[in-house]
Order: sequence, then structure tokens, then C-alpha cells
Amino acid sequence: MLMSAIRCSIPWCRVRGCCSGVFVITCTAVSGIKMLSLIKGVSLFSLLFLGLVSRVHAKRSFRCPSSCTCTKESIICVGSSSVPRAFPNDINSLSVVNGTFNEIKEGMFSHMPSLQLLLLNSNAFSSIKDDAFSGLLRLEYLFIENNKIEATSKHSFRGLRDLTHLSLANNNIKFLPREVFSDLDSLIELDLRGNSIECDCKSKWLLVWLKTTNATVSDVYCAGPAELKGKKLSDLQSLNHECTSTGNLTGASQYMLGLNHECTSTDFVLHQTLAFQSLSVDTFDYKNDVYVAIAQPNMENCMVLEWDHIEMNFRSYDNITGQSIVGCKAILIEDQIFIVVAQLFGGSHIYKYDESQTKFTKFQDIEVSKISKPNDIEAFQIDTEWFFVIADSSKAGLSTLYKWNAKGFYSYQSLHEWFRDTDSEFVELDGKPHLILASRSQVPVIFQWNKSSKKFTQQSEIPNMEDVVAVKSFQIKNELYLALTRFIGDSKVLKWSNKQFVDIQSVPSRGSMIMQPFSFKERHYLALGSDYTFSQIYIWDEEKKLFVRFKEIYIQAPRSFTAVSTDRRDFIFTSSFKGYTQIFEHTIVDLSL
Repeated sequence: MLMSAIRCSIPWCRVRGCCSGVFVITCTAVSGIKMLSLIKGVSLFSLLFLGLVSRVHAKRSFRCPSSCTCTKESIICVGSSSVPRAFPNDINSLSVVNGTFNEIKEGMFSHMPSLQLLLLNSNAFSSIKDDAFSGLLRLEYLFIENNKIEATSKHSFRGLRDLTHLSLANNNIKFLPREVFSDLDSLIELDLRGNSIECDCKSKWLLVWLKTTNATVSDVYCAGPAELKGKKLSDLQSLNHECTSTGNLTGASQYMLGLNHECTSTDFVLHQTLAFQSLSVDTFDYKNDVYVAIAQPNMENCMVLEWDHIEMNFRSYDNITGQSIVGCKAILIEDQIFIVVAQLFGGSHIYKYDESQTKFTKFQDIEVSKISKPNDIEAFQIDTEWFFVIADSSKAGLSTLYKWNAKGFYSYQSLHEWFRDTDSEFVELDGKPHLILASRSQVPVIFQWNKSSKKFTQQSEIPNMEDVVAVKSFQIKNELYLALTRFIGDSKVLKWSNKQFVDIQSVPSRGSMIMQPFSFKERHYLALGSDYTFSQIYIWDEEKKLFVRFKEIYIQAPRSFTAVSTDRRDFIFTSSFKGYTQIFEHTIVDLSL
């Protein structure tokens, strides 16, 4: 009676072995969506009843697990904590319901190669891993319904070339990875109902696929964004290939044109490791080539690297030797390249590039009496004149400004005495040249350039900012900001507004010696180093007008982050006082893939 009822309710299926009590459904491709809903109508009690009856006649060639009901060709498991391993190879139907394990792992069913039907409904699955169904070359029907699946891997269904019916109905899927169905050559019907598909650019590929597949697919309704909630994905018009913003259109108008919001993110991927410690990194261009100067105090070198356009790596170009080198700063004046080499011992020096020897040679010395403990070098140009300033961090230090006079650099102005200056930064405030000196013993001081005397005069201070170890300026949409680094406490982001710097954001610092702003491809970042934990990279949120946490990277005792661009590729050099110098590449990630 029951078998007849099933045969009548599923007219496009035939039941084999009914006389022997074996319950095996073999379905033909008539209407997979109908099949899904009808199978749901068969009660779990009925399935169990069939299994119990058939068990009397089944060959007892193996021991059926206590949580399962077994027949010659089918197995039904209820409340299992895993997929039982000891099953005959000729089993062609497996049902696992109300299971307690939470993911479908790689090769979970590979010991059952003869499976034709696999039902995994009403379990606690939250994910499907790559190659989860590897080895199931004969599988035709796969039902994974009423679970908690939020994501599938790109290769979850790899190898299922004979699969005709797939149901992922009633899960929590927000998006599916591109090409997740690429191996399903025989797919006839797909059920995605009851999910939470986000109709943003991550579903770009799905929209295109829905319009081109030969399979019958259930209606997919958008769960978001708000402008599209409740609308059918297939009703949206075709997408532009770049999946980028349409510019002037906003809100619902933009969405109704298709999934047009920008669908890219970024990442920082390790590109190259330099097996030495470093304290500072500077970059310069010369005759269409890109170079990097790295201060290595422990190796007593200022190493110059160049970008290799063939190997696509940075390679050694020259080596300037010295004693406890703490800074290397390149200055390009017309067709001449100078590198200011700051040292803790033996005085500081300036080297000039000799093209005939293809190396840097000593050009001049910097007065030892002026600089005791150099901590930073800042080079800049005012009108047509070139300067650089060395911030001196010794107790008896004297931060000094040097000027180019066509023959060399000479001491031009003593700026800040006895204050243990840690950093200097040249900025233009309201179109006028200024110099900011940070100090361990007082708040940062702002000097303004006097056109008449052609000297810097102290103008003001940045209040409530004691113990600043680094100051860096940057611009976002023509607005000027400062990043002030503190070793312990809160580092600060300030904005220039109404003739003063205004505190707009506090960034928790834990052993920070540098907070460096930089920009790649119209994205603005802030790298905050830490001697005690992971360094943090923040990204600018245009809506919030603040930096938000983006990525963690591990650098031992970071001392600088330097942006370098070449061959349309972007890199960030991370110097380390206790570990290797690392180069991370800034990459674009297509979220629609």
C-alpha cells in the first residue's frame, strides 16, 4: 500500500525491488523541482518504516550502524555525528538527516563510489569544502536542503559530471563562487529557493549564468540590498563587464540598471623577503627606473636596490658603507642624484651618483658638531631652492636645515635645540611652506617660512600631543591630514581646518614607532607598526571619513612603511629593526569571481 502511494505521488520515478522490500528510487529527468517538493512530502517515519521492513530481507554482509537503517542498496541514517565508513561498495542510495556534524569535508563519501542518490537534508551543515563529493562519478541526485550553509567552495561539486538534479534549497547562502557549477555537464534542474542571495556584484556571474544555462533553475529572489529585496535576480538587466559604479546615478536607479556597484577589494600579498634588518627605506626614480635606498645599521650599509623589469623583483644595485647608518635619503636636483647618509658615529655624509662608475661616491661631509643623533631626514623644495633637514634626537641635539648652493649643501639654519626631536615633516598650509618638528620632550612645533628673511620661524604648536615619535602628512580629496605616532597610548589622525589641526580619530598604539599613510589606486591606507603584536593596515572609509581596520601583517619591530610603484605594480616596503625586511604587493581582488 505504502509503495503504491509513493509510486503514485512520484509518477516520474520507478521503484526497484519492491517485492523484496528494498526501497531504491531511480528517477528520470522529467521535473527535478517537482521531485524535490514531493520527496519532502514523504515523511521521515515512512522512510524509516520502509527501511525496517526491507532490513528483514537484506543480506547481512555488513553490520549496519545503530543510527542507520540499511537495505541491500540503500541506507538511511538519522542523528549521526559522522558518515559511517563501513559500507558495501554497491550502495546506490544514502540519506543522512538530522546529523550533528557541521561541514561536508573533502572526499567525505569517496568510499561509496556507486552512489546515485545522496540526500543530506536537515543537518547542521554550514559549509561545503572543495572536492566534497570526489569519487562519486555515478551520482545523479544530490539534495542538501534545510541546512545552515552560508558558503560553498569554488570546487565543491567538482567531478560530478553525471549529476542531473541538485538542490541547495532552504539554506543561508548569500552568494555562490564563480564557476561553482562548471563541472555539472549533465545538470537538468537546480533548486536555490529559500536562500539569502545578495544581488550585488558578487552575483554578477550568477546573473549571466542564469541567462545562458540549459538547466531549469528555480526563481532566485534577492535578499539584498534593500533596493532590490524581493526582486528576481533574472529580471535584472545585463551587467557591465567591469562591475563598477555608474557615476552619477545613485540608489535604486543605479541598482535597477544591474549589479553596477564596484566589486573589487584589495589585499597585501608578500612579494619578496630581503634577508636583513633595516631602519628606513626611501625610493627615487632615475631615467625611467625605480630605485630603493635602505638603511641597514647592523650591516653598516646603505643598500641601493633597483627594480628588475625581467625578473620582476628588486635586486642589489650599489652598496654605500658606513658606521651605524640610520637613514638614507635621496635628493634629485636637475640631473644629479644625491643620497644623504645619516650615521650615529663617524659623522654623516652625502653621496653623489657617478654615472661613469655606475655607483655612488662620497660627495661631502656634514658637520659633526651640528648633528649628534640623527633620527630623520626630510628633503623639500621651496620655490626653486632645495633643502633638507635632519631631526636630531639627542639631549644636546640641534635639528638643522641644510641648503643647496649649486656646489654642495651647507648648514643654513639651526631650528630646534635641546628638545630631542624625533621627526620632521614639510607641509604647505594654506599655500605657505611650513615645517613640523615632533619631539619626545614637548608637543609638535610648527615653523612657517618667512619670505622676507628666507628662514623658518616658530609659529605655533599642536596642543595635547606630547611624546610624538613620528609625524606624516597626507591628502585625501585636497584636504590635508596629519598622522601622529605615539609609542604607547593613542596615535592620532588630525585634519587641517580653519587655520588649525583638529583631532578626528584616535588609533590605539601598542609599541608603535611609525604610523604611515600611503595611497594606491585611489585607495588610502594607514599602516600602524607595533613592536608587541601584529601591525595593522587601515583603509579610509569615505562615508565615515575615518580609517577602519583592514588587514594584519606581522613585522618584527617595524620602523618604516614605504610605498613604491613600478611597471604598474604597487609595493609597500616594511623595514624591521629585529627581523627581515619584507615587500608586500598591493593587489586588486575581483569579488565577483
